[in-house]
Amino acid sequence: EFLSEGGLLYPISKQTLEANNAIANMKALVDAARASGMKVIYVPHHHYNEGDYSDWKFGSGSDRVFKANTWNVAYHPDLQKQPGDLEARQHWKSSGFANTDLDFLLKIHDIDHVILAGMRANTCIESTARYAVELGYHTTMLTDAIGAFNMEEMQAAVEIDYPIIGHNVLSTKEFIDAIE
Repeated sequence: EFLSEGGLLYPISKQTLEANNAIANMKALVDAARASGMKVIYVPHHHYNEGDYSDWKFGSGSDRVFKANTWNVAYHPDLQKQPGDLEARQHWKSSGFANTDLDFLLKIHDIDHVILAGMRANTCIESTARYAVELGYHTTMLTDAIGAFNMEEMQAAVEIDYPIIGHNVLSTKEFIDAIE
């Protein structure tokens, strides 16, 4: 929905994705992480089925994207899972930890540092980072392997929120240089 033409959220994500060269940076990140022996863990958004959220007391119409069993829920062609990668259970809202098994996956693989990339800089990435820090993980947030719905959201996340939340705020190149 976010990263590919035809996705419902791509038109409002496109500007920030292009400005950051985000797809190429995400690909460089996962390639370098795999090459260095790091685990790559995907945390997909919930795949919507008709009726989901209908009985939620405070549901939201904006949750009806990522429709199950459509191409929109597939990973971007440049960012496909590879053998050895892990996938956490789908998250319902913003945090990759809430109501998923991400914390469990990290613990059973003895991972105590997380590096966050993807969508959406000021919601999912921030929520996941905040939760990671609360759980005691060393948290690195990347400035250019992300996207948002507009430049203002992204700028506020990177310049104001990330330095307050995370342990490290790095570009993809800075991170890759540090692990090579």
